[in-house]
Amino acid sequence: MSWIKEYVRTIPDYPKPGIMFRDVTTIFENDVAFPKMITEFADRYKDNGIDKVAGIEARGFILGGAIAHILGVGFITIRKEGKLPRETHNERYLLEYGEDALEIHKDALNEGDNILLVDDLIATGGTAVAALKLIEKAGGSVTDACFIIDLPELGGCSALQAKECNIFTLATYEEL
Repeated sequence: MSWIKEYVRTIPDYPKPGIMFRDVTTIFENDVAFPKMITEFADRYKDNGIDKVAGIEARGFILGGAIAHILGVGFITIRKEGKLPRETHNERYLLEYGEDALEIHKDALNEGDNILLVDDLIATGGTAVAALKLIEKAGGSVTDACFIIDLPELGGCSALQAKECNIFTLATYEEL
């Protein structure tokens, strides 16, 4: 069992019956677990030629900003549609019931930048794949992505790996 699991709170039947919600805010609140987690992520990528870190709204901002700081690189925000003030690239993606869109500033990175993609959890991979496509539209590439939690039954890691992206997660939860 991964050390991080002792800091993740599981909330049954949230946000709807049958869902086991994995609450990572308990990691962020902990003065031992949070720095240990960020150091583990940063150590993994310190020699990978990362030019910038991109975090997916909102928990990816917390993780990505801290990792970028340790790596000494810039941080890119990937936000929900309509939240960024300058000219953006837009990527629509499917949800279980409907669709959504993410955006990135067109000038957020330089052509050829190697971007580390960061979020708290990988489930179906729809959001992460949309973020990867946005980074590519802006001229960058994503060779690596990291998450606190993987829900492998939902296939998200496989979706990113099909895009030639290496995945690192701290914990896996087989049961949904």
